Amino acid sequence: MPRRQGTALLIALVAGTAALAAFMAYAGSALFSGAGSQQVSAQPAARPPAEPAHSTGVWVATWAGAPVAGVADPYPGHDLTRRTIRNVVHTSIGGDAARITLSNLFGTHPLLVDRTTVNARPVSFRGAPSVTIAAGGQVVSDPVVVPVDADSDLVVALRTPTAEGPVTVHPNSHQTSYLADERGTRQTNVWRYLTAVDVRNASSAGAVVAIGDSLTAGTGSALDANGRWTDVLADRLRGRYAVVNQGIAGNRILRDGQGRGQRALARFDRDVLGVADVKTVIIALGINDVQQFPQEQDPQHIVDGLKAMTERAHARGLRVVGATLMPYEGYPTWTPERDAVRMRVNELIRAGGVFDEVVDFDRAARDPYRPGRLRPAYDRGDHLHLNDAGYLQLGQQVDLRSLHQEAPVSGRL
Repeated sequence: MPRRQGTALLIALVAGTAALAAFMAYAGSALFSGAGSQQVSAQPAARPPAEPAHSTGVWVATWAGAPVAGVADPYPGHDLTRRTIRNVVHTSIGGDAARITLSNLFGTHPLLVDRTTVNARPVSFRGAPSVTIAAGGQVVSDPVVVPVDADSDLVVALRTPTAEGPVTVHPNSHQTSYLADERGTRQTNVWRYLTAVDVRNASSAGAVVAIGDSLTAGTGSALDANGRWTDVLADRLRGRYAVVNQGIAGNRILRDGQGRGQRALARFDRDVLGVADVKTVIIALGINDVQQFPQEQDPQHIVDGLKAMTERAHARGLRVVGATLMPYEGYPTWTPERDAVRMRVNELIRAGGVFDEVVDFDRAARDPYRPGRLRPAYDRGDHLHLNDAGYLQLGQQVDLRSLHQEAPVSGRL
């Protein structure tokens, strides 16, 4: 699988630093005078069809990272006016322009972002170089004319010089990003404030959005290798569709979790229906409802939650592919009773009437000689999460033809 990063990423990081420094004086004056800053309300921002003049392209999400939690700034004593956040994300498709979404969803104070770049190109918000995002709000930037390659690393740098927090983050990204200040540059695996990157692409058929838990987020995959099953799927699609990963480690269908994001039923509109040019949804959820405390004892409740998301997707004309729940015998929370719930959920999924199409992750990942366990070659070692070989296997299971067939009429499967 091609993974174009390394040198290109280093060049982007260096260039990004230079570009930010070049207009520091202007941004600084805007910070203290209030000039040039765009105020944004706390209402969730729509995905506007903002395009450069005379554009004939279509905006499609190439990457997204669902907001998970609000955390205290890990470096509150440092001079924030000299700190730059460099979020590194991996694209699925390319384009000739980009726009980004910044979120202050979990913030309790207005968030000032006074400098932003995409691969060293300055970003504006309604024509202004800075923006203030209200607590609980988000903002979509103006288009930036910058070439974006498919299957490549993109650097979105920003400065939040007066941030009071909490910081809206996506932790456990399995991607190295950076925090740079007067003391040097630190590595981090957390995406801060950035929740989406869209590209202008006239040839893509749209976006496939995968909503899931740690098994979609890629827990157990190698750092910076882009080996999540969604990355494998993106490689197989070769740019025909974008693939957007909205997995959150620990996420559940029916319950919120501390540090595990809002329950899928609550975040579905934002993290799936709100994605630019979404056409197909892949739902890979339910194992945490089975195994996390408090465990869901009725498999029908889990299936009803899956059906509810399918119905909401159908109301928007989207196709829905759903995954069976993989085995986890050997994990500390496993019991025969819990496993019976998992297997019943899978029976109901395979019987039809839940999704338009089923991708059988359980059958692909289980040990054929002991079906209650993961195949040893795919087990990262904790008996719940996969290694790179396991995620490669999952990414190869999705039938590409299932992604672009006509969705059923709303309300019917």
